[in-house]
Amino acid sequence: MAFEGLADRLQSTIKKMTGKGKVSEQDVKVMAREVRLALLEADVNFKVVREFVKRIRERAVGSEVLESLTPGQQVVKIVKEELTDLMGGEQSKIAVAERPPTVIMMVGLQGAGKTTTSGKVANLLRKKHNRKPLLVAADVYRPAAIDQLQTVGKQLNIPVFEKGTGANPVDIATEAIDYAKEEKLDYVIIDTAGRLHIDDELMGELNQISDRVSPHEILLVVDAMTGQDAVNVAENFDKQLNLSGVVLTKLDGDTRGGAALSIKSVADKPIKFIGTGEKLDQLEDFHPERMASRILGMGDVLTLIEKAEANIDEKKAKELEEKMRSASFDFNDFLEQMEQVKSMGPLDELLNMIPGANKMKGLKNVQVDDKQLTHIEAIVKSMTKEEREDPNLMNPSRKKRIAKGSGRPMAEVNRLLKQFNEMRKMMKQMTNMTGGKKGKRRKGFNFPMM
Repeated sequence: MAFEGLADRLQSTIKKMTGKGKVSEQDVKVMAREVRLALLEADVNFKVVREFVKRIRERAVGSEVLESLTPGQQVVKIVKEELTDLMGGEQSKIAVAERPPTVIMMVGLQGAGKTTTSGKVANLLRKKHNRKPLLVAADVYRPAAIDQLQTVGKQLNIPVFEKGTGANPVDIATEAIDYAKEEKLDYVIIDTAGRLHIDDELMGELNQISDRVSPHEILLVVDAMTGQDAVNVAENFDKQLNLSGVVLTKLDGDTRGGAALSIKSVADKPIKFIGTGEKLDQLEDFHPERMASRILGMGDVLTLIEKAEANIDEKKAKELEEKMRSASFDFNDFLEQMEQVKSMGPLDELLNMIPGANKMKGLKNVQVDDKQLTHIEAIVKSMTKEEREDPNLMNPSRKKRIAKGSGRPMAEVNRLLKQFNEMRKMMKQMTNMTGGKKGKRRKGFNFPMM
């Protein structure tokens, strides 16, 4: 989980403050020291830490806190507001040209995930904003980069413009825009060449492309796990290209998060997107306030709702609800529902978006193993069509065959069947209690058991 270490330290620190009926300057001083250590351990730039802690201390010893009836909550409010400001304050949205296509240049060093991220951006624009993007293979120095982009485009069913390794990158970018205009495409996403380090040759070529196509966005792709190096890379690229924003990749693997907390203050460039996994749909718009809420354990309901709306089929959800009400919910329905939940992302990430989940009994410090879902899926898929539709058919010999087919212990098969039957009984009881009446339903998901 991103920011895991920082989140634990900050949540522990502010918890001490929220329980106080009165906050003294000494309390604020102790808290500020803890916050400072937490941020430095998270690899946040030391100048950024110094200014951040100074602002918190100045605000926390003001009359709004010391004279408040709930001083601890006021301190938490201040920390959240300052964290939000540190990461940019408000969401920085992607540009939209008055006359399409909108041109986006993707730049960065080798290994940051630039080619894959280009595909992710195209996918997000199509799915969330209903746009028609074009991917452009302008990295002619690595044949693998062109092949990779073509593979990504094929997986997403998004067109890829390429002229091979013999063409000039500037000409490729120019011709791609002409092609997009002819095909009435909304966005042109240019995957440019990278280097192992910044050099004059690389910057010269990127400047030539920029001068020729006048991009509406120049997005730098940086690996969040590189910490302060990501900030340095952003500064150097910006001096040459005047970046419009940053995309942080591998945020799911970075437990510190220093780059995300430093990059806006040091490089003065907004984070536009964050990569939350390797899959092509694991890219999110970056919302500073929502991220601050996650770090402080306050959840992120809005992002959770957006994930549900993007991945849950409303018609199927309604059909599922009807089956639950009539107690005709079977293993086929369960499998379908499980697939929809899995499409929303790792379960521990979803749990962290639920406000207060970190404080709930049984959920605090829980380690959700997504392999458990894979095991359940293997058991269900080892059942026959008849067994999925009617779990009452199960007998010892059938269970033995399912355990062998799924490669799971018999005890695991029995446990799943027991949980499933208990769940069906519970749904039937709930239907009887409500008299079968339908309540108002919000689009979302019901995941009956784990």
